[in-house]
Amino acid sequence: MVEYVRPEVKSTIADPACGTGGLFLGAYDFISSHHRLNKAQKEFLKFKTFHGNEIVANTRRLALMNMLLHGIGDIDAEPSMDPTDALIAPPRQTFDYVLTNPPFGKKSSITITDSEGKAEKEDSTCNRQDFRVTTSNKQLNFVQHVRSMPKSTGKAAIVVPDNVLFEGGAGETVRRKLLETTDLHTILRLPTGIFYAHGVKANVLFFDNRPAAKEPQAKEVWFYDYRTNIHHTLKKKPLRFEDLQEFIEGYNPENRHVRKETWHPDKSPDGRWRRFGHEEIISRDKASLDILWFKDANLTDLDNLPEPEVLAEEINESIEAALENFRKITTELEE
Repeated sequence: MVEYVRPEVKSTIADPACGTGGLFLGAYDFISSHHRLNKAQKEFLKFKTFHGNEIVANTRRLALMNMLLHGIGDIDAEPSMDPTDALIAPPRQTFDYVLTNPPFGKKSSITITDSEGKAEKEDSTCNRQDFRVTTSNKQLNFVQHVRSMPKSTGKAAIVVPDNVLFEGGAGETVRRKLLETTDLHTILRLPTGIFYAHGVKANVLFFDNRPAAKEPQAKEVWFYDYRTNIHHTLKKKPLRFEDLQEFIEGYNPENRHVRKETWHPDKSPDGRWRRFGHEEIISRDKASLDILWFKDANLTDLDNLPEPEVLAEEINESIEAALENFRKITTELEE
């Protein structure tokens, strides 16, 4: 994500769910390795570049220590990570870049401790005037929040599960607003198990903010399908940076306005890079961004199936994902 966004010197970078600070460290390394920094630029990078939120106390402490060990911040300086929930209120400032992988989960909740010390969870719905839609869907709220964080010329990249791309109701409203008010230019579709729990499919949305205008800002959306006919396992075939080389080349981060499709209806029907115009997308049912255009070879070529261990792991992932969903339903019913 950092490689494609390519943060510049003396820019501000935010993550509203920063965890242990992995994206901050990636951005720090990118800026340090791609630029020769003078004293003022080093000072800015150390103390003024990064701004995060992390509500889990132990995770936040790990993040602060992680950054200190990498030369970011100072033991006596004001911490760069806020312990409050980023979704509660609009951001106090806007940023040049927003990079985030929010926690997976459809329902927001807050933990309340009563007078007897008993902790209880209550459903939380974000009632923010700057949100286009009010919902308890945490993923959709993070998308709306991230939309509010960049400067008018800022850039953002956010990891989301598949339901954000196709869900109706509040999901459709959020997608249409995003296509209308930002240049949502790229969607990377990933296999299961990359960011989330087993069986949960992830995507990365890349968009540039734009000043308010009458015309829709997303003129076209480029999709890269790194999911269909792709198989990774955690032990024998883990995802590596090199596996996304075609995506990097096609994304063309130095000038993303100069791109070429690898898909062609006749010459290359299995090309992974394909673009869709604004009208094509908003005319789809619910303005769905859940777009696939070539078939899974496993469904058509029975003589070319993946290795047995790959199939076994995929079956295990599917079963574990189903069990996890049932556990969440049971927990919500008990609450």
